[in-house]
Amino acid sequence: MSQQTAQISDQIGSARHAEPIRMRTLVLLRWVAIAGQLAAVIAARLIGIEFALGPVLALICAMLIMNLWQLLNQPRRISPGRAARHLAFDLVQLSALIALTGGMANPFALLVLVPVTVSATTLNTRQTLVLGLATVVMITLAAWLAVPLHDRHGTPLRIEPLLALGHWVALVIGVGFFAVYAHRVTAELSATSDALFATQMALAREQRLQHLGGVVAAAAHEMGTPLATIKLIAAELVDDLQDRPDLRDDALALRESAERCGNILRSMGRAGKDDLLLHAAPLRAVLEDAAEPHQGRGPSLEILAEGPGIRRDPAITHALRNLIQNAVDFAKSRVVIEGYASASHLTVTIRDDGPGYPAALLARIGDPYLTSRKGGAQRSGYEGMGLGLFIAKTLLERSGAKLDFANGGPGAVVTVRWPLERILMDERAKLGHNPQLE
Repeated sequence: MSQQTAQISDQIGSARHAEPIRMRTLVLLRWVAIAGQLAAVIAARLIGIEFALGPVLALICAMLIMNLWQLLNQPRRISPGRAARHLAFDLVQLSALIALTGGMANPFALLVLVPVTVSATTLNTRQTLVLGLATVVMITLAAWLAVPLHDRHGTPLRIEPLLALGHWVALVIGVGFFAVYAHRVTAELSATSDALFATQMALAREQRLQHLGGVVAAAAHEMGTPLATIKLIAAELVDDLQDRPDLRDDALALRESAERCGNILRSMGRAGKDDLLLHAAPLRAVLEDAAEPHQGRGPSLEILAEGPGIRRDPAITHALRNLIQNAVDFAKSRVVIEGYASASHLTVTIRDDGPGYPAALLARIGDPYLTSRKGGAQRSGYEGMGLGLFIAKTLLERSGAKLDFANGGPGAVVTVRWPLERILMDERAKLGHNPQLE
C-alpha cells in the first residue's frame, strides 16, 4: 500500500510541475490587451481627450513587438520563472500606460490587476506574492508620477485628491483580494483534480489485479496437463534407471520440481478463480476480503455480518478497505465492522475506539487532502496522502451508496448504506470463463 501511495504521489507531483500556462495563452491575452489599448486610444482621441500620444503608442508597439517575437519563437515548454517574467513585463507596460494617461483618473486603471490575477491562478505562492508586491509598487508610482489628461480646450482632467487616494486604496485591496481568492480557488480545484486522478489510479490497480488473477487461473488450468505428463515421465525414468544412480537422482529432482510447480499453480489457480470468477459473494466474505490486509496491524478486527450475497466489485472492496484502514490507523485496540440488510437497504458500519473526528471537520470529511483526525497513532506500514476517505467516498457514491461520518461508540463511526437493488447479486447470472491463453 505504501509503495502504491508513493507511485501515486510521484505521478501527481510530476503533473503539478508541468508548465503552468501555455505561451500560446499568454500571446493570445496580449493580443486582446493590444486591441483594447488601441481601441481606448482611438476612442479618447475621438472625444477630444489629449495625452502624450507618442509615448503611449511606443508602449503599445513595445508589447506588439514582444508578442510577435514570442509568436515566432515559441518555446516547447514555458517554465514558471519565465511565465512570471512575462507577467512582470505586462505589469510594467500597463502601469506605464496608466501613468501617462491620468493615473488614478484613468477609468481603466483596474486592468493593472490582470497580471497578478493570472499569476495567482497559474504560479506558486512565492511568485504570486512577489508579483503582488510589484503591482502595489507600480500602482503607487503610476499614481505619484501620473501625467494628467486634458480636454480639447487644454483643461486638465483631474479628480479630487481624496478620491484619487480612494482609487489607489481600492486597487491595492484588489491586488490582495484577487490574488488570494484566485489562488485559493485554483488550489482547491487542483487538489480535487489530483484526488480524482489518484482515485482512478487506485481503481485501475484493483482492476488490473483482478484481471491478473484471471490470467493466473487460466495459466494454472492450461499448464496442468503438461506438468502431469512431465511428472509421469519422470516417475517412469526413476523406475527404469535403478542401475544408474546419477541419472536416477536427476530424474527424482525433475519429478520433485514438477510436483512443486503443480502445487504452486494449483494455489495460484484458486486465487485467480477467487479474483476473476467469483462475481458475487456473501456480505461477510466481502467484508473479510476488504479487512484482510489490515489484520495483525495492531487493533483487533471484529466482523459481525449476516446478510445476502452481494456484488463483488473491486471498487467497493477497495473503498471499504480504505475506510477500514482509516479506522485501524486511529483505533486504540478494537475496530468493529458490522453489516446487515433490511427490507430495502444494506448497511455497513465501521467503528473504532480511537479519538474520533474533530467536530469542526465533520462536515468536510471526504474532501481531498483533508487530515481527518488528530491524536491517533498512525500505524506502521501505511503512508497517508489525505486521499483515503476521498477515494472511498467517491467510489462508494458511484456504486449508489450514501455515507455518514459521525462520532460515537466512543471513536469514529462510518455508515455506508445502499439500496438493495444497487448491491444485491444477480442469482441468475453465471460465472464467466477464464481467458484462453494464446
